[in-house]
Amino acid sequence: MVAGGGRRSRIVVTDPIIERFATHLLDGAPGHDWNFLTDPHDPRLREAIAGCDVLVCSRLSAEAAADCGAELVQVTGAGLDRIAVDALPAGTLLANTFHHARPIAEHVMMSVLALERRLLPTDAALRRGQWSNLANDAAVPPHRSFDSLTVGSIGLGGIGTETLRLASAWGADTVAIRSDPMAALPGGIAPRWVRGPGALPRLLEESDVVVVTVPLSDATRGMIGARELAAMRPDALLVNVSRGPVVDQHALFDALREPPASGRGIGGAALDVWWGVPEPRRTPPADVDFTALQNVILTPHNSGHATATFVGRAADIAANIEAISHGTAPINLVRRHSRSPIVST
Repeated sequence: MVAGGGRRSRIVVTDPIIERFATHLLDGAPGHDWNFLTDPHDPRLREAIAGCDVLVCSRLSAEAAADCGAELVQVTGAGLDRIAVDALPAGTLLANTFHHARPIAEHVMMSVLALERRLLPTDAALRRGQWSNLANDAAVPPHRSFDSLTVGSIGLGGIGTETLRLASAWGADTVAIRSDPMAALPGGIAPRWVRGPGALPRLLEESDVVVVTVPLSDATRGMIGARELAAMRPDALLVNVSRGPVVDQHALFDALREPPASGRGIGGAALDVWWGVPEPRRTPPADVDFTALQNVILTPHNSGHATATFVGRAADIAANIEAISHGTAPINLVRRHSRSPIVST
């Protein structure tokens, strides 16, 4: 038995990031049997997953999911696209966790400012000894201030909400589309309008900054393609912090290569998510060479990697382990049918 009369649980952790916050996990759920197996090639892994009470993971193959004996599969982030949910045994509880909205929204703001002010190419030019500004180079454009921009969010979950909150605090006009446009707005935001997915063309046409925040699904895969990019303003910026395949990479690359005066492309993009996993000669993971473009900010899916993100997630995970131990309902349940009685609190 653990503190408070709960049962002792066998916990397997396979996510190497959350392992770095093991102290928070153990402090939040003491007295359990913790097993950190973060090497995917560890020969003990399959048996451990089959015999645990709680599996804490960021990825789960269909084969491992089918053999999983856990009462609770606790995903260490929000997305489920790397979890073979349908392969889990019937009755397995599935929960996720968040706490990444504010750090990602800050990344969006940083990326917009860096793109609008051409921060990276300007820095590189100055390091080469080239002093170029409006005073001595007619080719250098003036930048826009944030309070002159319209920021459109595709999606209005935690990330979209926090992005619009920060953008409006800096004076930007904001608009959004979401799956349920009639749902109550989260506190702290007041977009000029919120519409359903059918209003995507309007959002693209009106926005200076388009922020992609929707989860990857059959409905969102390829949502932003050549037609959608052509609908954007020629100086508009696209920021993708959702999943790479929501945007057609070839269409985006083509739009970014168009000269600004052509009117056929967009002004720039910030990519924190990609098309596959990094590999030798394919890092960043894309089929086209975004590194050859100067009007793109490239980051390795780290926009949410703030200390606060993982401390908050560790607290949620520990709380759910304690909930299972005491027979109460975990938070953030994605799938709610359990093999044992759960008492709602």
